[in-house]
Amino acid sequence: MDTNKQNPDLIYQFKITLTAITPLIWRRIQVPAMYSFWELHVAIQDAMGWLDCHLHTFRIPEEHENRFIEIGSPSDVFDDETIIPEHKTPLAQYVTDPGQVIKYEYDFGDGWLHEVLLEEALPKTKGARFPKCIDGERACPPEDCGGPPGYYELLETLQNPEHEEYEDSVDWLKNHLKNYHPFNPDEFSPSKVRFDNPKQRWKISHPGT
Repeated sequence: MDTNKQNPDLIYQFKITLTAITPLIWRRIQVPAMYSFWELHVAIQDAMGWLDCHLHTFRIPEEHENRFIEIGSPSDVFDDETIIPEHKTPLAQYVTDPGQVIKYEYDFGDGWLHEVLLEEALPKTKGARFPKCIDGERACPPEDCGGPPGYYELLETLQNPEHEEYEDSVDWLKNHLKNYHPFNPDEFSPSKVRFDNPKQRWKISHPGT
């Protein structure tokens, strides 16, 4: 663990899979092992295609106990003192072993659950820039579509131009997608992923902190 924390040349490769959706929607990203959980959050949001306009949390199962450690923004989640501040917590403090899976939930209303699998810890290639998305499949669901049930209902509507809600749904999508319109649920290109600066995102999300 200590080696990972202190090694600026170590890269974590994660596979992020959106649960409760088939066919699978997933991304493979590489980030510095020295990242904080906040920085990983921003990378997940950008790689998946979410708009980062809802609350989120990481949950890490505690070994040998039916409990989990929760990491997020305490001020966002009702000032819960049991939540570990994500911007102050390095990944390597809790994520160390390939094969380890943590949970990431985004938008507590729609309840988008992700499995975040640490696939590998790799040496950084000289000259390479991180984070980066190297693989993935299928487009991210639109924001505020109602979780998996609403997403499936939306897909059914979009497949039928004669549906009474088709035109309204197409128009609604314009404000609920990131960088892709019209919406094609089967389309994803890693080369089109653009990552924001996590420090700038923090200032926008948490002004005055």
